[in-house]
Amino acid sequence: MKKLGLNQTPYEYIKKHEDKYIYVHKNFDEEILELNEICEKIANNLKYPMFVKPSNSGSSVGINKAKNIGELKEAIEHAGLFDNKILIEQGIDGKEIECAVLGNEEVVASGVGEIKSAEEFYTYNAKYKNQESKTKIPAEISEEKAEEVRKAAIKAFKAIDGKGLSRVDFFVEKGTEKIYINEINTLPGFTNISMYPKLFEEKGLKYSELLDRLIELAKK
Repeated sequence: MKKLGLNQTPYEYIKKHEDKYIYVHKNFDEEILELNEICEKIANNLKYPMFVKPSNSGSSVGINKAKNIGELKEAIEHAGLFDNKILIEQGIDGKEIECAVLGNEEVVASGVGEIKSAEEFYTYNAKYKNQESKTKIPAEISEEKAEEVRKAAIKAFKAIDGKGLSRVDFFVEKGTEKIYINEINTLPGFTNISMYPKLFEEKGLKYSELLDRLIELAKK
């Protein structure tokens, strides 16, 4: 993503091995440290609030928001229950934006949607249990900014040699309107109320037609 010129929030990542933690330096050197030492290093490099994520999880399982070093330590320990690789990302104050992409070599992007979480951030509970959470399609951003998101989504998808479908998630920072890539979901949710099909439906591609298109892409 960095080589593509897409903005990313500042981040660190660590590994957990049995009861030990490994700090991964920017040059990828690894150093076994006590968790307290790791937290201090991270706190020196990133600003609060931070989001702590198990790398291979989905649906926000195992993610916590840390506002101080005590919460950071607890969040790392919790994330370690779900994966041995843990991401720590500096928080961004802004809109959470999603864009669906479809294709193999010839890739098209959907419209752009916005997440309106009913909680402090888009937790598992906010996604699946809190009915106050909403999705807004199209997103409440300018068409110029939406087009920038669509182009970035296609670029990210092609860069990882994506095939078929993905949903690419972004932040639009409050005040600066700067776009940051959050992540690319290579197997996004696909119920009839999921964001991926809803984004294409807003562009006129019905759920059944989208399924047919994906089957054709898979056969190529």
